[in-house]
Amino acid sequence: MYRILAAFLIFISFSVKAQRPELKGGLPAFLKNNTIYPAYSLHNCIQGTVKIGFKVNAKGDVYFTEITNGVGADLDDEALRLIKMSTGKWEVPSTHDTTTLIVAPVNFTLDGYGCERKSKADIALALRNYKNQEEIEYAIMNFYRNKEKGLTKSEDEARILRLKEEIGIDEDYLDGRIETALKKYKQGDKQGACEDFNFVKFMGSDKANDWLNKYCK
Repeated sequence: MYRILAAFLIFISFSVKAQRPELKGGLPAFLKNNTIYPAYSLHNCIQGTVKIGFKVNAKGDVYFTEITNGVGADLDDEALRLIKMSTGKWEVPSTHDTTTLIVAPVNFTLDGYGCERKSKADIALALRNYKNQEEIEYAIMNFYRNKEKGLTKSEDEARILRLKEEIGIDEDYLDGRIETALKKYKQGDKQGACEDFNFVKFMGSDKANDWLNKYCK
C-alpha cells in the first residue's frame, strides 16, 4: 500500500482562510484518489516529498506549473501531473492575486513492497541510476522514431535490444505501462495516457498501437 499526503502552502500572508484558493473536495483527497505510484520509484522503494509550484486563474484553471523541489526520480513527474490534472477544480476567491505562486508539497510514502529490506545506500544508488536510465530510454526512443522514418540500419537494432534488456524493458514492463496509461485516461488525463502509449510504441513495440489509434489521434 502506498500513501500520498499533501500539505498546502501559499507564499503570501492571508488574514482570512477563505481568501485562499481551495480545491473542490480538498487537495489531499484528490491526490489520494488519483495518484499512480510511478514504476521506477515503486520498484526501488523511492519515497519523499515533491514540492510543486503552480498558479491558478480566476476560473480555477492551473495555468503555470513547476517543480520547485523534487526527489530526482519519476515521483517528480507524477506530482506535476497531478497538479496539472487539478485544473478547473479550484475555487478561487475574487480577492486572490492570480499571479501568486501556490506551493503544494506532495509526500509519497510506501508500506510494504519489501521496502524494509532496502537500505539507504540501495535507494541512493537507485536515485543516481535514474538519470542514466532516462538517457538510455531516450536513446532507444530516438532509434525507433528514426526507424519509423527509415533512417536507421537494421544491424544497429541489436545494440538497442541489449539496452532494453539492460534497463528491464520487457513485455511485462510494457504491459504495465499500458495499464498505467489506461488508468490515466480513465482519470481524464488524455495527455498523460498518450505519452505512455507513445512510450510503448517507441520502445519498438506494437502493443499500444490500437490504443493510440483509439485515443490519441
